[in-house]
Amino acid sequence: MIYGIPLEWYLILAAVLFCIGIYGVLARRNAVVTLMCIELMLNAVNINLLAFWRYLEPGGALGQAFVVFVYVVTIAAAGVGLALIVALWRTHATVNLEDVNRLAG
Repeated sequence: MIYGIPLEWYLILAAVLFCIGIYGVLARRNAVVTLMCIELMLNAVNINLLAFWRYLEPGGALGQAFVVFVYVVTIAAAGVGLALIVALWRTHATVNLEDVNRLAG
């Protein structure tokens, strides 16, 4: 079956998004930006899951189920991460990860 966009293009896009996310996690020190970069990496994983599902087994719904599961985990992680950022702001008045070396105090 011939598709409009080759599988390799999806994989390259996902790799670029994942690399941008890795760079953001390693280079940035703001907790909110770090959380957004983690979300970007998880979206790159979702692109890979959907691309492989579409090109390898388009009849089943296993790829879509994996993506929904990843989105549920992502939403839970974002909720916990934002709660930690709010707690960090209330206790230390900063969201810069270099300025904070402990949670309590």
